[in-house]
Amino acid sequence: MGSGETSPTMVTLHRELVAHLGADPGAAILETPYGFQVNRDDISSRARDYFRRSVGLATAVVSDAVAETVSEDALDGIRDQVRRAAWVFSGPGSPSYALGRWREQGLGQVLADRVRRGHGVTVMASAAACTVGFAALPVYEVYKAGHAPVWLEGLDLLGVLGLPVVVIPHYDNAEGGTHDTRFCYLGETRLASMERQLPDTAAVLGIDEHTALVIDLDAAVARVWGRGVLTIRRRGVSTLVPSGTTLTLERLRALVAGTDEGEIPAPRQPSAGPGAAARPTGQPVTLQEAVATAEARFDAARTAQDAGAMVDAVLALETVIAAWATDTEEDLGADWARTVLRGMIRQLTRPAQQGMREPDLTIGLIAGPLLELRRRLRTQGAYDLADVVRDALAAARVHIRDTPDGSRWHFTPGEAPRPAGPDDPAPPQA
Repeated sequence: MGSGETSPTMVTLHRELVAHLGADPGAAILETPYGFQVNRDDISSRARDYFRRSVGLATAVVSDAVAETVSEDALDGIRDQVRRAAWVFSGPGSPSYALGRWREQGLGQVLADRVRRGHGVTVMASAAACTVGFAALPVYEVYKAGHAPVWLEGLDLLGVLGLPVVVIPHYDNAEGGTHDTRFCYLGETRLASMERQLPDTAAVLGIDEHTALVIDLDAAVARVWGRGVLTIRRRGVSTLVPSGTTLTLERLRALVAGTDEGEIPAPRQPSAGPGAAARPTGQPVTLQEAVATAEARFDAARTAQDAGAMVDAVLALETVIAAWATDTEEDLGADWARTVLRGMIRQLTRPAQQGMREPDLTIGLIAGPLLELRRRLRTQGAYDLADVVRDALAAARVHIRDTPDGSRWHFTPGEAPRPAGPDDPAPPQA
């Protein structure tokens, strides 16, 4: 998976992957890629909650055990747990940290054995996806610390299947805005430099965000699922495999080797737009798109002065944020979404304040002079015109009560009066 592994966008695929598992399959989350983070317990908790609520899967977290601090018997138990589990998942964090730890624990070999035996479901996403090729991208070191762009030795899980590749998730990342953060934050210049370090027999497998490459070993096929595309890149030349495409493993090997240069037509399904990858029907939008949609709804409602629709947009965004709360990769995105939400609420303050000061703020400014006009008309005997004034005020829910000391008015709250339409009765004529 290129990203979004614990987001609403991947729920359907997760459910599909676990549908054939038994009632108590044994499901393990490998926390190692983020095991060095101080919030690792929170990330694990959110991941478990996501799979329990959204996928209906009870999971156990496999601790990021340090070999020097645990007994060999305990490590044997961890390895056996991963070996036997019908479903294993690993996601965000640091590829280099995960590789080092898994070699210490012997879990790298266990994962390779799972693939070799075709045992269960193994889901490697984001940082963990970087480790499954014969070489791995040290994302943090290159992008964050400025180290020279070089490859690390990977787990080579796909090499077991005859695929000599490096896997780059977040392939279509666009967070950089004005600077190039594609290819898991490498950008074109660094990717081209690193690509020259690969043997001629190898290729880059680029997996877009909220996209997955699903390899079915029983059927010997590979399927691209999600919002983006799979890119097979050799020496700067890319072959795009659209979402919804199913290839035989034999053809995928040929594309990786460069012996198959045939075009891969897009499957017949709704497209995200010109030049964009096909999107599975009913696939949820990303957090960023959902926030942008809610913000556009809010702005349109504000322009139309529709307070109810403004509130609906705020509530819709709050629902979106809650739905993405378990996503282990969207911490910054969630913070941004909450900032947008707070901005919407602040924009509601002024019209709400005006509403609370009604009717004196607006209606009171015209009711007094109109009552004085009505008094003068009545004094002059122009009762029909005075009634026109009274009826006009009544239409605005301003009701008049005549007393010996003069006329008093009060306002009756309710829906705002709508403008008169062509089919409405004509007002009284003076």
